[in-house]
Amino acid sequence: MRKYWNIAGGLRPLEEPTSNSWIQVTCPSAEDCQYLENEIKIPDYFLNDIADIEERSRYEIDEGWYLIILRIPYAKEIPSRTPFTTIPLGIIIKNSLIITVCNFETDMMNDFLIHQQRRGVGIADPPEMVFRLFLSSAVWYLKRLKQISTLIEQYKRSLDHNIDNVDLINFSRLQDSLTYFVTSIRGNETLLSKLKFRLPIDELDADLIEDVNIEMNQARETTSIYSNILDSTMDTYANIINNNMSQVMRTLTGISLILMVPTLITSAFGMNLVNSMENDWWGFGLVVIVSIIITVAFYWFFRSRKFL
Repeated sequence: MRKYWNIAGGLRPLEEPTSNSWIQVTCPSAEDCQYLENEIKIPDYFLNDIADIEERSRYEIDEGWYLIILRIPYAKEIPSRTPFTTIPLGIIIKNSLIITVCNFETDMMNDFLIHQQRRGVGIADPPEMVFRLFLSSAVWYLKRLKQISTLIEQYKRSLDHNIDNVDLINFSRLQDSLTYFVTSIRGNETLLSKLKFRLPIDELDADLIEDVNIEMNQARETTSIYSNILDSTMDTYANIINNNMSQVMRTLTGISLILMVPTLITSAFGMNLVNSMENDWWGFGLVVIVSIIITVAFYWFFRSRKFL
């Protein structure tokens, strides 16, 4: 799906691309790819690199075309092993033409459009557009991290009532998401530091870059904090599970020892051996009473030692 925007006038929609315009391509079809390659004349391997879900944050220059790949946060609509991940957003620039290509429909790009249209100021040049997309990605990392924080508290409350494997698995999945986040944020920071010396920037862009650095630094630190919280929480619940298992095994061992006492006594007196009580009417009762007394004594002993 292609959309055309005039970036100089507060992102007004266009019928056809012109100078100083933005071509937004989302979930590109074969027709969109042919249009970009044949009509716009961008290098064909640019689209292949952007389509690679594992493509790292980087930039490349080919015959005046700039390819910038930015990793942005993405919330998966279909339940999977990682509820949040990162995906590549391709930014292609030549002169005053800007092309963004993303193989997924994302909340970030929709929010970026709404925010820029609400500003109503427009975008001065392609470098400003690039840095504003960097800023938007950093802001959306923070938004996704807030959602992860909410999920962590939800799973904690559930585990406080009942330690369930499902909640522990969910913790592990969030940990995977945070790993993707911190890796992508660091890659974006490295890419930003390189672009500052490759793109023509003015005083406004310098202020914008400073804002991007602040937001990215906050996103990276917040990701590290939540990752440490998850590690600590999982270690805590693992220790709780081990402690509960030890308590259960100790209790079962104590019960086995208590039940062993009457078993040994009745087994000994039940053998065909002469014990001077086999002909007395009170012999059976005495054995039962002795068994009960010793069993109660063992129970009291284990209870006093908190084995039961």
